[in-house]
Amino acid sequence: MAANVTCPPLTKATSNGVFQGDNPIHFALPLAIVQICLVVVVTRCLAFLLKPLRQPRVIAEIVGGILLGPSALGRNTHYLHSIFPPKSLTVLDTLANLGLLFFLFLVGLELDLKSLHRTGKKALSIAVAGISLPFALGVGTSFVLRATISKGVDAGPFLVFMGVALSITAFPVLARILAELKLLTTDVGRMAMSAAAVNDVAAWILLALAIALSGTGHSPVIPLWVFLSGFGFVLCSSIIVPQIFRWMARRCPGGEPVEEIYICATLAAVLAAGFVTDAIGIHALFGAFVMGILVPKEGPFASALVDKVEDIVSGLFLPLYFVSSGLKTDVATISGLQSWGLLVLVIFTACLGKIAGTVAVSLCCRMPVREALALGFLMNSKGLVELIVLNIGKERKVLNDQTFAIMILMALFTTFITTPLVIAVYKPAKRKSKGDNYKYRTIHQKNPNAELRMLVCFHSTSNIPTMINLVEASRGTTGKREGLCVYAMHLMELTERSSAILMVHKARKNGLPFWNKALPSGSNQVIVAFEAFGQLSRVFVRPMTAISALSDIHEDICTSAERKRATIIILPFHKHQRLDGTLESSRSEFGTVNRKVLEHAPCSVGILVDRGLGGTAQVSASNVSSIITVLFFGGCDDREALSYGTRMAEHPGISLVAIRFLTHSDDTSSLSDENFLAEFKQNSSLNSSVKYEERFVKNAAEAVEIIRECHRCTMFVVGRMPQGDVVALLSLKTEFPELGPVGSLLTSPGFPTAASVLVLQQHQPGSFPNSSEISSE
Repeated sequence: MAANVTCPPLTKATSNGVFQGDNPIHFALPLAIVQICLVVVVTRCLAFLLKPLRQPRVIAEIVGGILLGPSALGRNTHYLHSIFPPKSLTVLDTLANLGLLFFLFLVGLELDLKSLHRTGKKALSIAVAGISLPFALGVGTSFVLRATISKGVDAGPFLVFMGVALSITAFPVLARILAELKLLTTDVGRMAMSAAAVNDVAAWILLALAIALSGTGHSPVIPLWVFLSGFGFVLCSSIIVPQIFRWMARRCPGGEPVEEIYICATLAAVLAAGFVTDAIGIHALFGAFVMGILVPKEGPFASALVDKVEDIVSGLFLPLYFVSSGLKTDVATISGLQSWGLLVLVIFTACLGKIAGTVAVSLCCRMPVREALALGFLMNSKGLVELIVLNIGKERKVLNDQTFAIMILMALFTTFITTPLVIAVYKPAKRKSKGDNYKYRTIHQKNPNAELRMLVCFHSTSNIPTMINLVEASRGTTGKREGLCVYAMHLMELTERSSAILMVHKARKNGLPFWNKALPSGSNQVIVAFEAFGQLSRVFVRPMTAISALSDIHEDICTSAERKRATIIILPFHKHQRLDGTLESSRSEFGTVNRKVLEHAPCSVGILVDRGLGGTAQVSASNVSSIITVLFFGGCDDREALSYGTRMAEHPGISLVAIRFLTHSDDTSSLSDENFLAEFKQNSSLNSSVKYEERFVKNAAEAVEIIRECHRCTMFVVGRMPQGDVVALLSLKTEFPELGPVGSLLTSPGFPTAASVLVLQQHQPGSFPNSSEISSE
């Protein structure tokens, strides 16, 4: 007679509220909301605490998962049964895997398989060594584990899972570490990225093999069928799916929003692919990853998919996967001398295999010892794919609780030590500029006809028309001058978003920062704008992109100026003009960036307050009609401003008005100022587009009134730190130190002008840190 079995009541989705006597956390939806909020708060707080240690966010997410699990807070059974009761784990795992599904779609979306064809032999050799030796050592370690704490598990799947777990390199985590340490542009960084890309693809293939072998069926034919079916899925998808995606991409022209139906269809295809691969038996994640790889990378379609999906997946659902792993990790299972000894063995084996294999091949390829060691440490970093391997092994009963906890701690330890070890053993070679090669660091120089090399920086596309118009005005006299060379640098913040760091992966030719060579010209309107200007104006223009945290992006700017031997750096002011004419702040952090550049720049610096110089569109050379006003009080910065204005006055469409301010009792004028002005008057005496005035003032009010008379000009050019008696009379409050007293007056709300303002600081020899020091910070 069958025994009566009582099933627990089904959990309802929503409660009736506390006033009806319901406890919300006894219901599925409110409990899931509490879990998500708790996970996000804990992982973000840990990420903030670990940020000074320059650790990737994956460390905080793994540690957060472990703390919320039975290893720490979960030792309180009341907490564990209230917040993470067993009945809620199915919902939690489902949400976590759904988030992981779409995240791996995004990873595949950003991975360009074409780049693997360009991988050099050296990087390929390092990748093969970094996979094969750890895999072999992982197989060897598995025999020790099976003889001690993993008795009774199937030998084949266990060997493969251990080999895969020890041989993985986390591609996104590695890229994040390289970017944080500013090593992306070094030989080590390029080699690590190429080798890690190969390693990443190999890891997915090995993981598919491990899953196929770990089936519960007793027939040896089943793993073969699983593997062949998975291969067939990839083959059919590669033939059919790209055609559909390309058709969608063609119907999404640049500059227009992507239609919702195409986004919805793509996401549905990701879910369908996940269902097919799950039905085959190789996990739903593979289907999503394959779909991401097959989406065409050109055009706005891929970018739109990233924008729609990334934040909610990476911010809310992906951390749940780390907590799901943490709830399965109980560090208390690692007890006794034998267990801790096995943990040390696994960590030692993992580090030895990755580091020794990578270093040995690197040395054979004639890499320096320090670079080889740094590369070995970098390739030893683990991440999300490692957790995926371990969780699948746990689900398939290949890894027991103790082995799983040991492997999780191994992944955490190896990733945590990567950054400090790389910092300890490797610093990029200091590139000292040769004084003979870098002569011209200022606009005012002995050879006025020398080539002008400008590093023009901008934050967004709204800065581009004004910057191009400024460059057009700076061309000088064709034939007389040696030419104009412009490096247009797009400043982009390195955020925690995966797309921000994966954007760097597209760079083939790395400088500091990287060049945009790998991007098709039609896919980036910034590049198109500057390249078109260069071709039409016969000016050498090279677009660049700097991706760094705003706290240290000034290092990229200064180092690039040093390496490109720039004469002047042009930076946009952090405020932009509103429709009513007032200036509003876009991001105050860029003001801090500007001040740091002024402090560390190896050449002169100009800060441009944009009020629509030439309008909101690029003005052709034949249509330029501008009046430039230079306010000269005295000092090196004012001499630099007048030198720049003189060069701009050589343009046929530009008139220059230079106003010198004096007092009747002014006897402090420097000899340098007098000699400079005498030379200026002599050179501009025959130029009808240049007008020079000397205005005597008695007090600050008269000086301000004279400045107000010039409010109808197109642009003011002033020195940042003017000198002389008139400036002392003004005694202006400087709201923005980067603009100086006169620049602050011209941008103050009470000053009636629609003119843009260019504030210049002249480089003084010995006033900036050596470029090698900047690059090694």
